Amino acid sequence: MDYPAQGDRHDSERNEQMRVLVVGGGGREHAICTCVAKSKRTDALFCAPGNAGIAKIATCVNIGPMEFDKLTDFAKKEKIDFCIVGMDDPLVGGLTDRMEEAGIKTFGPRKNAAILEGSKAFSKDLMKRYGIPTATYENFDDYDEAVAYLKNAKMPIVLKADGLALGKGVLICNTLDEALEGAKEIMLDKKFGDAGSKMVIEEFMTGREVSVLSFTDGKTIKIMTSAQDHKRAGDNDTGLNTGGMGTFSPSPFYTKEVDEFCKKNIYQATVDAMKSEGREFKGVIFFGLMLTPEGPKVLEYNARFGDPEAQVVLPRMKNDILDVMEACVDGRLEDINLEFEDNAAVCVVLASAGYPVKYEKGKVITGLDAFDGKDDYFCFHAGTKLDGDKVLTNGGRVLGITAKGFDLKDARKKAYEATEWVDFEGKYKRNDIGKAIDEA
Repeated sequence: MDYPAQGDRHDSERNEQMRVLVVGGGGREHAICTCVAKSKRTDALFCAPGNAGIAKIATCVNIGPMEFDKLTDFAKKEKIDFCIVGMDDPLVGGLTDRMEEAGIKTFGPRKNAAILEGSKAFSKDLMKRYGIPTATYENFDDYDEAVAYLKNAKMPIVLKADGLALGKGVLICNTLDEALEGAKEIMLDKKFGDAGSKMVIEEFMTGREVSVLSFTDGKTIKIMTSAQDHKRAGDNDTGLNTGGMGTFSPSPFYTKEVDEFCKKNIYQATVDAMKSEGREFKGVIFFGLMLTPEGPKVLEYNARFGDPEAQVVLPRMKNDILDVMEACVDGRLEDINLEFEDNAAVCVVLASAGYPVKYEKGKVITGLDAFDGKDDYFCFHAGTKLDGDKVLTNGGRVLGITAKGFDLKDARKKAYEATEWVDFEGKYKRNDIGKAIDEA
């Protein structure tokens, strides 16, 4: 299918004012909207569907992220100049393609490139073909074959649902019994829906996990600052996997040596591999890395900003976000000097009691005005909604309390202090976000 070229705009037209639409409604999108709202180029900012926090800086539109017809109709009606797709589902579903067909310049990979996140089997095969370091693995679409393989496999082992599963489709199994039960949950019980129609079984890697976000225009890749997420629900990495309970940036474990290795063997190699496959990737590639004793290896790719990684990375970016994103779409990222502040940031997620299994919504949130006028503090809304003049909880992860400091310990101290400024019934948080900083 032919599309309007991604970026035919003449140089003299650049830096013009833009009417911007952000698609999504979580903490990541609040962080993106915060940057867009600060851009000198923003003429009007809309977010679909948005949330109570985003509503303070953008016009929220009650359209779901998978309602492609409504989104494109809205974009045409409102004469949107630039669309930013924040979420994985609409990217994998092809929203960028649809927006481009409608003549709307859009930041985010097209459907054939978003498969880098949309299929773990595809990304593992890509890494194998192009020699990008990752864990050894096998792909299965037959349950009985997966079981036969597991019976002869070394434990612990990792099971991954092939498709999107809200960051929760990964099971670490310490015993054969756990692995067999996990395979049943993924492939037969469809715990993660159609995402489990195919399953990846891979070796269990040990080491530090580090997240590295990047901008790419399909040819050039520019690395953002590093971050480190905390996926488990409970302190000391106990409990169930979640979408992320907090993060910090930069990671003290992401050394100059690690950076040089990854630039040589992983980052550019991934962009080049996608281009060779006819799947030119324009947007954000999130590299989930494991720093193993044998060197850095790729745990996973995401085709968008991480959540909550965006909440600690974007507040530290010096550039005008629209300049960078438009350069990605236009294929001229090499002209951008990507810069970050020489400081640190920590984000602590305030969740609803019972998350990620069962939790109540509709609880009144108080104390939000404490963040007004404070440059180094951010309260990113993840699961909130407006009810008249009240802000109510509307999800498992409710708020991402972020603070910047001169170093990680300073930022961590400030972030935890700020978690006490707000309150709602059932407020829950981990108390050890960034504890690894003390071990660095």
